[in-house]
Amino acid sequence: MTVGDNPHRLDEALRAALARSDLVLVSGGLGPTTDDITRERLAEVTGRPLIVDPVGLSRIESIFRGRGAAMPPANRKQAMLPEGAVPIANPVGTAPGVLLEVGRQAVILLPGPPAELVPMTRDSVIPYLIDRLERSGERAVIRSRVLRLVGIGESAAEARIADIMAGQGNPTVAPLTGEGEVQFRITAKARGPEAADALIAPVEAAIRNRLADHVYGRDDDTLEGVIGGLLIKRGARLAVAESCTGGGVAWRLTRVPGSSAYFERGLVVYSNQAKAELAGVAPELLERHGAVSREVAAALADGVMRRAGTDFGLGVTGIAGPGGGSDCKPVGLVFFGLAGGGPTATFERRFAGDRSEVKRRAVAYALELLWGRLRA
Repeated sequence: MTVGDNPHRLDEALRAALARSDLVLVSGGLGPTTDDITRERLAEVTGRPLIVDPVGLSRIESIFRGRGAAMPPANRKQAMLPEGAVPIANPVGTAPGVLLEVGRQAVILLPGPPAELVPMTRDSVIPYLIDRLERSGERAVIRSRVLRLVGIGESAAEARIADIMAGQGNPTVAPLTGEGEVQFRITAKARGPEAADALIAPVEAAIRNRLADHVYGRDDDTLEGVIGGLLIKRGARLAVAESCTGGGVAWRLTRVPGSSAYFERGLVVYSNQAKAELAGVAPELLERHGAVSREVAAALADGVMRRAGTDFGLGVTGIAGPGGGSDCKPVGLVFFGLAGGGPTATFERRFAGDRSEVKRRAVAYALELLWGRLRA
């Protein structure tokens, strides 16, 4: 829930959270100004008076002394705690956090700035929660493994593992969709990380067995990163010549650190003149078949590979729209050429959507083709 600096609304939010949760986390509103009211509202909602924490007050005073200044009176409120609460150390700022246990429940107040919130969560809140769960005998971890697929739609992928999904319990299997790919998230709950991983492993193996031709990676893998790894493994280099995607393929490939080891060049050959001059496409080929054609896509791939002296070449040409289409060559029609590692191949796809969507989908499909050629 997001709540403004309004006492009534903050009270409502705290009461609603305490009515349904064992743990309530609140960030923000712990500063010295009049609109910082989180401590006061927690004290009001839980019926506990605010008291001064002398250790906290001394620390705040010492911080200002270190700056060569006296502590402003307004900062005194940062040392206030609801009765029964304990402070959470803030190694960065003046505002300590607050931990208040109310029976089986706990409320934790933290500063809003990430530079303070993140280390306080890492160093104090998470250890407290682990200890609390250990004491209650309820400690468990939740681990997830995401399998990433291309070259298959979500419905078709689900159909292949329907029995696995129907029989799920712990772990669970959930389908996700990404740009040009399908994902399956396998999630397990167990007493520890090793036990959770042991639950995930056989389910992951079963899904991989059913969808082996489409799984390109897992977790934080990206298709462009996997392509880069395959090129490095082969000791190979790549060049691309793009028309309708306007450099999108090159951008995806080169956002991977270290991509200069395998990506030699990317050409944006939008005009026919550029296709001829930069990628070596024969003018008569352009005149006979048109810029958007299988023949030109193949010539782009062959030409950029030959001129760059690389092992692989990719060519993309199409009609992104919204104008420029015709009955025989409609908007969304894109041709791809792939050279190297075997005979030059061409592929034809028709993508739905507006101009941006057509371009994004064409880029994703181009990477899928590269992956398919490199993994063979």
